[in-house]
Amino acid sequence: MIIPGHGRLSNEWEVTEYRDMMVIIRDRVQAMINKGAPLQQVLAAKVSADYDARFGSNSGPWTTAMFIEAVYTSLKQ
Repeated sequence: MIIPGHGRLSNEWEVTEYRDMMVIIRDRVQAMINKGAPLQQVLAAKVSADYDARFGSNSGPWTTAMFIEAVYTSLKQ
């Protein structure tokens, strides 16, 4: 069992799944950046679609679009 500083309790499998999702989405965004895609094109491509049901959010303080924008911005630097 993993007890985070905030959020729900989880286990090693869930943490590994979350890490894998982060790496896969980062790689997808990087591939689009390498092809010259602007942020709006990356957002329209729905690079996180296969993870949105489990990890995504369309409302609240941190949405999927905000996450993708943060990934894009950090990779463009």
